[in-house]
Amino acid sequence: MFKGPWAKLVTAQQLLEITNDTCASGTKVFTNGCFELLHRGHVDYLLRCKELGDLLIVGLNTDESVRRLKGENRPVTREQDRAFILAALECVDFVVFFSEDDPLQLIQVIQPEVLVKGGDWPEERIVGREVVHHRGGWVYSLPLLEGYSTTGLMHRISASAARQDPHNSLNNADML
Repeated sequence: MFKGPWAKLVTAQQLLEITNDTCASGTKVFTNGCFELLHRGHVDYLLRCKELGDLLIVGLNTDESVRRLKGENRPVTREQDRAFILAALECVDFVVFFSEDDPLQLIQVIQPEVLVKGGDWPEERIVGREVVHHRGGWVYSLPLLEGYSTTGLMHRISASAARQDPHNSLNNADML
């Protein structure tokens, strides 16, 4: 029976219960981020993360956490919408919110065998690497798909909106 993307949105405790079940066991891969405007670069990255294990768990910054990290005008997409979109991807097995500025506490609870961040994070700066290495796991910094970034996408949207004819009935929200 199809349960839809919401079934993939779990708490850390629910995830532990699920992954302790022998039917759902396997190599846990963990990555995290804000995922404000999902784009091809994100999807490419998540597909490559999934190839590193059996279960792909995405730690998702809450709106409060994104505001602290990126400023008061962020996130551009609410946490429930970001979670739904991520969970709708076939390669993503679970989405877990975290409200801290980094996912260390979540990594300590989940204890993934594989920890992954994008190539803009050198391995020595990846939060939680010690936890994963201590258990004999692997930490990867995967190269990003060139030409794709949330910041770049937001700049293109802003530039397009600025060029827009003021008499045009479209507004900035229509451009998203």
